[in-house]
Amino acid sequence: MPELPEVEVTRRSFVDAITGAKVLGVTLGKPLRWPLGIEPAQLVGRKVLGLRRRGKYILMDLDHGLLMLHLGMSGSLRFSTTLPPAGTHDHFELTTTQGSLRLHDPRRFGAVVWATSESAHEAHKLLGHLGVEPFSETFTPQLLYTALQARSSPIKLALLQGAIVVGVGNIYASEALFLAGISPTLACNRLSRPRAQRLHRTIIDVLTHAVDKGGSTLKDFSSASGTNGHYQSEAYVYGREGLPCRVCQTMIRKLQQGQRSTYYCPMCQKR
Repeated sequence: MPELPEVEVTRRSFVDAITGAKVLGVTLGKPLRWPLGIEPAQLVGRKVLGLRRRGKYILMDLDHGLLMLHLGMSGSLRFSTTLPPAGTHDHFELTTTQGSLRLHDPRRFGAVVWATSESAHEAHKLLGHLGVEPFSETFTPQLLYTALQARSSPIKLALLQGAIVVGVGNIYASEALFLAGISPTLACNRLSRPRAQRLHRTIIDVLTHAVDKGGSTLKDFSSASGTNGHYQSEAYVYGREGLPCRVCQTMIRKLQQGQRSTYYCPMCQKR
C-alpha cells in the first residue's frame, strides 16, 4: 500500500505540471471505492489551483471545489501529455490543457471524490478523523507522549491507526520503532517520556528520508512521472526477516500485528 512518503512523492512529481491547467474532460472506468460525487461534465472548465496532501490523500484544489485522490492498496497516478490508451485497470482520467492525469488501480480500492470544500460533509467524512501531520508544528513530543499515555494497545498498532499522527504506515512504523529502540509490542502507556521524545524524532527522520529517496517500491509503486522509490534498499528491519541486524547482527524477526507484518530486532528493540 502506498504510504505517506509515496503519496507525497507522487504529489511533488506532478504539482508543477498540472497547476494552472483547465479541465477539458473526465473519463471514468469501473467503479472505485466511492463514487466521484459529481457529474464528470460539471468538472469541465474548472481550473487546477494546486495540489496539497492530507494524510494519504492528495487534495486537488479547483477554482470551485476540490478533488480528493486516494491510491488505495495498489493504485498509482500518471501525469503526461502522451499517455498510452487506457487499459483495463485505468479507472479515472482527468484531461487538462497541460496533460492528462490517470489513476491505475488493479484492486479498485483507490478513490477520487469531489467536494465543494474541505469543510464539506464529503471531505470531513474522509479527512476529519485523521491525526496531525508529522511534518507540522502541531506534531510535538508532548502531543505524542500524551496521546500514547491514554492508550494501552501495542505501540505499533497505535501508530498504524493514524489517529495520533498520520502517515506512519506499516513500513515506516517498523523503521521508526527500530531506530528509537522500542519493541513494537510495548503497550503505549508504558512508554517513558524520554523514549516518546526519541520516537517523535525518528518518525520525522524516517519519513523525511523516505520522501528524499522517492518512497519505497516493493511491488509496483512509482511516482506520477514513472520514477521508482529506493528507500526499501536502506531499510533496517522491514522485509529483512532472517537477515542480520545492520547494528548488532542479531537475526531480524517478523510477527503479525493487526493482520500486518511487523519486523523488528529482538536485541536492539526493548520492551
